[in-house]
Amino acid sequence: MQARAATYDKPEGERSMAATVTAFNAVTGHTLTESHGWLLMILLKAVRDNQRAEPHVDSVEDLVAYASLYGEARLK
Repeated sequence: MQARAATYDKPEGERSMAATVTAFNAVTGHTLTESHGWLLMILLKAVRDNQRAEPHVDSVEDLVAYASLYGEARLK
């Protein structure tokens, strides 16, 4: 997660889901939580990986990272 954060995120790592869910809720009127956002990303990565005969390393790595962020959000 740290290596990917160095490329894509702030120094403290990936923490964009809360703002993303807030924007989504404002546009749609839904009431998703931050953990719902991470769950959606977990499902996306699992589906992408399972659409291939061979494992898709990027999807699997992201899925694991998103699962960790999901847990963090749920335990807040």
